[in-house]
Amino acid sequence: MRENKFTTLFKHILLFAIAFILFVTTAPIGFFYALIRQMLFKSINSLSIFLLQVALGLDITGNILMQHVLNDTLLIKNKHTHYFGNTKETISSVLGKNSLTNTLNGAGKALSNFLNWIDKNHTLNSIMYDVKTGKWILK
Repeated sequence: MRENKFTTLFKHILLFAIAFILFVTTAPIGFFYALIRQMLFKSINSLSIFLLQVALGLDITGNILMQHVLNDTLLIKNKHTHYFGNTKETISSVLGKNSLTNTLNGAGKALSNFLNWIDKNHTLNSIMYDVKTGKWILK
């Protein structure tokens, strides 16, 4: 039996609501537990990697949640445009790819420049970087 579009939408809304509630209620506990654990039993490098992993997870989530806003406000749309919304990509990576194809508008260039000011070549480097190893991934 095939589900109709309304049933599928309702199921996806319900799954989103459950995931959101679980995240909001348990993420702070998990974060502070890991933070204290890393500070007490691991090295500073381990804590640094943990924080970067969390930042990447949040960045990827932001890429998904904000995809329509970012696509409409930061990009020049043409056949070379790389769009936001990929579930395995950060906002910085999308900015880097669009920087290479010259498909960032003024606001996109400003955000890219700001990130590159904080961390030299951040948007280009974010395209091929593995957090766990701290090494570049060359394809």
